[in-house]
Amino acid sequence: MRELSVEEANALLPELHRIVSAQLRLQDDVAGELATLHALLGEFPSNLSVREGDGDEVRASKRRVQELLRALEEGWSRVAELGGLVKDPQAGLVDFPGRVDGEPVLLCWRFGEESIDHYHGHDEGFRGRRPLPNVARQRMFN
Repeated sequence: MRELSVEEANALLPELHRIVSAQLRLQDDVAGELATLHALLGEFPSNLSVREGDGDEVRASKRRVQELLRALEEGWSRVAELGGLVKDPQAGLVDFPGRVDGEPVLLCWRFGEESIDHYHGHDEGFRGRRPLPNVARQRMFN
C-alpha cells in the first residue's frame, strides 16, 4: 500500500467521515434486520439464502440483509480505495500507512476524531497508539 503523509491522510477525512458514518448506520440496519429475522424464524438464520419454504416476510427480510451486506462491502472497499486499512468496523477505526521520523507506521484515526493525531507500529494495535510528534509538542506548550 502507498504511504500517505499526515497531511494527505487528513485531507481524506471529510470523505472518510461521510463513508464511515454511513457504514455505522448500515451496520445498525443489518443488526436490526437480523433481529427481525430472528423474531420471524425463532432463531438466527445460519444461511441468508432465500429458500423455497420461506414465507414472504422471511424472504423480504433475507433479501434486505443481503442488500445491506453488499452495501457494507462496497463502503469498506471505498475506504480501501482511499488508502485506508479498516481495523475495527464496529468502532470505525481506520489506519493509513505512513512514516514518523523516517520509520514506517500506521497513522491511526477513529470515527469522531477531527484529525489524525496518533500513530502506532505495524505490530501494535489501537492500544499502542501514541500522539504524533507535532501533536505531543503542541500539548506540551499549550
